Amino acid sequence: MDASPKNADDSEHSEHSALRSVALDDKYQLASGRVYLNGTQALVRLPMLQRARDERAGLNTAGFVSGYRGSPLGNVDHEFWRAKKFLEPLHIHFQAGLNEDLAATAVWGTQQVTLDQNATCDGVFAMWYGKGPGVDRSGDVFRHANAAGSSRYGGVLAIAGDDHAAKSSTLPHQTEHVFKALMMPVLAPADIQEYLDLGIHGFALSRYSGCWVAFKALADTVETSAAVNVDPFAVETVIPADFKLPAGGLNLRWPDPPLVQEKRLLHHKLYAALAYCRANQLNKVIIDSPNARLGIVTSGKSYLDVRQALEDLGIDDAVAAKIGLRLYKVSMVWPLEAEGIRHFAEGLEEILVIEEKRQFLEYQIKEELYNWSESARPRVIGKFDEKGEWSLPHSEWLLPAAGELTPAMIARVIAARIAIYYTSERVAARLAFLEEKEAALAKPNRAISRIPHYCSGCPHNTSTKVPQGSRALAGIGCHYMATWLSPESTQTFCQMGGEGVAWVGQSPFTSTQHVFANLGDGTYFHSGLLAIRQSIAAGVNITYKILYNDAVAMTGGQPHDGPLSVPIIARQIAAEGIRSIVVVTDEPQKYSGALALPSGTPVRHRDELDTVQRELRSVPGTTAIIYDQTCAAEKRRRRKRGKFPDPAKRVLINDLVCEGCGDCSEKSNCMSVVAVETEFGRKRAIDQSACNKDFSCIKGFCPSFVTVEGGALKKGQAATPSEALFAQLPEPALPATAKRGACSSPASAAPAW
Repeated sequence: MDASPKNADDSEHSEHSALRSVALDDKYQLASGRVYLNGTQALVRLPMLQRARDERAGLNTAGFVSGYRGSPLGNVDHEFWRAKKFLEPLHIHFQAGLNEDLAATAVWGTQQVTLDQNATCDGVFAMWYGKGPGVDRSGDVFRHANAAGSSRYGGVLAIAGDDHAAKSSTLPHQTEHVFKALMMPVLAPADIQEYLDLGIHGFALSRYSGCWVAFKALADTVETSAAVNVDPFAVETVIPADFKLPAGGLNLRWPDPPLVQEKRLLHHKLYAALAYCRANQLNKVIIDSPNARLGIVTSGKSYLDVRQALEDLGIDDAVAAKIGLRLYKVSMVWPLEAEGIRHFAEGLEEILVIEEKRQFLEYQIKEELYNWSESARPRVIGKFDEKGEWSLPHSEWLLPAAGELTPAMIARVIAARIAIYYTSERVAARLAFLEEKEAALAKPNRAISRIPHYCSGCPHNTSTKVPQGSRALAGIGCHYMATWLSPESTQTFCQMGGEGVAWVGQSPFTSTQHVFANLGDGTYFHSGLLAIRQSIAAGVNITYKILYNDAVAMTGGQPHDGPLSVPIIARQIAAEGIRSIVVVTDEPQKYSGALALPSGTPVRHRDELDTVQRELRSVPGTTAIIYDQTCAAEKRRRRKRGKFPDPAKRVLINDLVCEGCGDCSEKSNCMSVVAVETEFGRKRAIDQSACNKDFSCIKGFCPSFVTVEGGALKKGQAATPSEALFAQLPEPALPATAKRGACSSPASAAPAW
């Protein structure tokens, strides 16, 4: 680069260049400023921010995080493990939970630290995480821990991962109703920045009120990424001046009788939470108008949808003023702070509540406004309009409770409601455009619906098969897909940890003598052993197929949360009372040594699975097959890292010999066995790029298969571009951006950074 005299723009250009010098570790290492991270990484950064705030306040605190993985929080443990080197110096400890309620109990323990006279810190701020089903199963812990209270310099956030569309769940979840029943305040962040800002408020709220605080992490936010401000001191928390704490405060103490805890929670702690919300303006008016008539109340992800809907309709602040529109954003959705909502409602004729799933804010708003005089009280609508009834069919819903809301759906409702007060050709044109697009999307298409399938070489291709005349019960895990792929033989499912227990209730009332139950190793370690214990206690005829894949495969290949192996499982279930145990594996030779299986436990090759199942289904009582085969996706990961054997062996299909019968697909059920069109008709081939070397495809009787020993695939080389090709390219002319709307500039103009 040619040297040139410095000018006024050099400092700006230098600053801009510095901004481009970023590193992946900035999201955890940068003391303050802008970083790019996703929602899961924001949850890792949050306790780091809290620790920095405590240090400035002169507090010697520590952090603790525990929970159980599950989409949309499937990678929280991965991310905390990766960030260990940043967390340990800050005394932030991560411990994955065996299951959700045990993790919640560990978090409860952190709030009891200061009861110990040998405590080494002033308090422990803690986070629990789990998806919707984990919230359900942890309710007993939450109820007790919330009643007991948080510690003065501790505080607890319960991060609840909600999957509103059931994209990776057996049912959609909306956990705020559960937290309301447990009397835990609920925060609903709208974006990644609010994961940090509301998270800081959440810890402060928990410390002040003594409550555990729920934090809704919706799939639509936690699985997104954004550039955010990570300044730990950007958020100012205010102690309420209009609330008097009772003698002794609101935090955890000992001894503490149950009725005393109840009174403190209902008479003081929840009102302290409301006072904190009011003092810190967690709920606030975002858009106001001089003569507002229509109010919109929303929260979380729905808030962003509302803003998008308003933009789609062409409603900016000026148009909103003409309409008489007022927008209220609620960050603490329970308990709803009354003073703010009543102030918002003043002068309005109608309040439209926009929220996903079942009514939550809507009911609270109606309750808060009920005692107003009828002349001053606006009508409140949400899921139905003012004429709606629960008996109406789905098509009559204003904003459906089932499924998800979209900005287009919300835009139509907003346009319909503002039409009462305001008409505009611009809004009408925007609405017509949206309706045209929605109508186009609603037209039937001829796309083939693809059922999700196991990975190439997945053990479940073999392990979930049952003999002719038998059926299996499904459970939670990748093997749940057997209900889609083999619905005639694998029927019904249950919650995590209840695998097979449905048969205890069915067996007395059917002539069927026996069923199989699929149980993944991760679920076994989580809670599934109790299901086996229940079946043994009931004396039912059932064979558990414990699918040992050597990883928690469904959420990203995490290791088990403690020591677990085939011998350990075999000894455990033998001690529970199972006498007929068979280990089935694709590598029986690895059990030829001194692996401590229970005495007399046979080890059979997976090719004998059908025979083994036929034998065990005739054995009375509870029996077990431990199917040992490493997850195919995990094999692939480990092979890339040099941590798993990679046999120098490849299988090919000679398409000139192949007759396209499909027996190889039938035997292997493998996605890497693909159909190919040739001049001689449809044949089969092995997709070498996807093959995970399971080799089950060669089990068929077919002369077209060729096995290559010691060979390897040829790898193409990336083209090396010649620098000479690009040396003479001129620098592009950059437009000036000093003024909004400027879209061209002379070639000599300096860039306006």
